[in-house]
Amino acid sequence: MADLGTTIHPTAIVDPLASIGAGTTIGPYSIVGPNVILGKNNRIGAHVILEGRTFIGDENTIYQFASVGAAPQDLKYQGEPSELRIGSRNIVREYVTLQPGTLGGGMVTSIGDQNLFMANTHVGHDSHVGNRCVIANGAALAGHVTVDDGVIIGGLSGIHQFVKLGKVAMIGAGAMVAQDIPPYCMAQGDRASIQGLNRVGLERNGGSREDLSVLREVYRLIFTPSGSEAKSKVFKDRVAQARGVVGDNERGLAFVMFIEGSQRGIAPHHRSVSSAE
Repeated sequence: MADLGTTIHPTAIVDPLASIGAGTTIGPYSIVGPNVILGKNNRIGAHVILEGRTFIGDENTIYQFASVGAAPQDLKYQGEPSELRIGSRNIVREYVTLQPGTLGGGMVTSIGDQNLFMANTHVGHDSHVGNRCVIANGAALAGHVTVDDGVIIGGLSGIHQFVKLGKVAMIGAGAMVAQDIPPYCMAQGDRASIQGLNRVGLERNGGSREDLSVLREVYRLIFTPSGSEAKSKVFKDRVAQARGVVGDNERGLAFVMFIEGSQRGIAPHHRSVSSAE
């Protein structure tokens, strides 16, 4: 079903059961399956495949040869009616693969708004990507990965299954991330270690001087304590001490709560770095 104002190229194959919102354009040789719902003013390029139970919001741009909604790469998947949900104003470049959830992971893969997926990137089953993230060329998210708002993932990086990337984290190119990265931190390497605070990212996302000051102290207490502090406290005790200094600072509290809630463990601090920036 296509709303008035849609433009569908004669060579495109659009199932009559698909829902296509007003103002949407579908390019040559693209294929849209019966369970796809497209919102308004989307731009679907040539040779794009949209299939599965896929729900796409408004004003997204999907470039040629992208595969959106194909069956997940999980041998346990048995055709269950899982979903892929995509928000609005995302940019999906060439050869990107976005895949739905599975029975073992909640049945939904979700992507928020205003994200950029550069060419050849992959979002695996049951992953959740927030808003305003940038995933650079060739980077891949395994299944069950959580990426919070404002994260930047460098090219050719790999994010291990069940890893969580906190808000405004920045992952260096080529990183292999096997453990959680807290909010506002930078990480790189194989296996990726935390390099310091993402001060520029914090500022670009509205962080104040007070936020930076609190995060510096929290970071120091947890990752770079002085000699006596390091000897006298195990990691969980340092986290508890950091909680005591954040007060009501929202970003500092989010940092500590992220670490407290980590199931996979926090990536190690890169010990050659002497400061938290």
